[in-house]
Amino acid sequence: MSATLFSALENDNARPLADRLRPKDFSEVLGQEHLLAEGSLFASSIKSGNFPSIIFWGGAGCGKTTMARLIAGHSDAIFVSLSAISSATADLRKVFEKAEIDHEAGKRTLLLIDEIHRFNRSQQDLFLPYIENGTIILIGATTENPSFALNSALLSRCKVLILNRLSEEALLKMLARAEDFVGKKLPLTEEAKLTLCGRADGDGRYLLNMAEEIFALPTSEEIDSKKLIELMAKRRPSYDKSGDGHYNLISALHKSLRGSDVDAALYWFVRMLDAGEEPLYILSVLCVLQWKMLGLPTPTLCCKPMQRARHMSF
Repeated sequence: MSATLFSALENDNARPLADRLRPKDFSEVLGQEHLLAEGSLFASSIKSGNFPSIIFWGGAGCGKTTMARLIAGHSDAIFVSLSAISSATADLRKVFEKAEIDHEAGKRTLLLIDEIHRFNRSQQDLFLPYIENGTIILIGATTENPSFALNSALLSRCKVLILNRLSEEALLKMLARAEDFVGKKLPLTEEAKLTLCGRADGDGRYLLNMAEEIFALPTSEEIDSKKLIELMAKRRPSYDKSGDGHYNLISALHKSLRGSDVDAALYWFVRMLDAGEEPLYILSVLCVLQWKMLGLPTPTLCCKPMQRARHMSF
């Protein structure tokens, strides 16, 4: 018996800190108060245990998978989890066949699909009849805008809930939980903790992974921000070249310039450069914006960013 318990303890310690600290109840979820507030539709579903099919949309490490697993714990449905990255159509059909058998026996299946936007249109259509007749409750998690990444027919059968990126306050609370769980303080100054939260950029998983590495450092002295930055591999801000991150930052830059907010404009400009954006593309965006602000007709531009900038008249 003792060997079995020891093995179980070893296996638990082998799990990443982010997984071991995963909330066990909705009351432990941080940063998503807009969904969990008393009187909200989602809070009412938690109380009743009767959940609709849901698409959770949010950035990495904000709690999409955690929320889905908590839903499974608050419902009496059979829980099945798949990732759209590693699952094929055949895997879906097997789940649906089993779900139909369970449905005839009076049990519903709660199906979590991580990165659901990776499924193509035909694969997404497979869900429709099973959601429609109540065989499955679909919980999809995606980092992409569902309006563009998912079929309208699928969206019409699901409720889309937006998860916020974690605020600095939520990240600091997460660090405090990690310290309580591990049983010791992070060897960081208060300023260094803020630096760590800033580098996490709203990603709780990244924050806890970095905290786990810092806990393991053989040091008894407090680490300041400068030393922390030297120890950490530089993390690029959340960004992509053609998805939501790309257009959100361009929009933020536009709004800052239109609002004459110099500091904000410089921040978004540098963040795009730091994330690897093509400088000539940013230049083309700024030129077009200036033409619009001056009331001049916008010139016809080439589609590709590099060509677009090269074909401009300055």
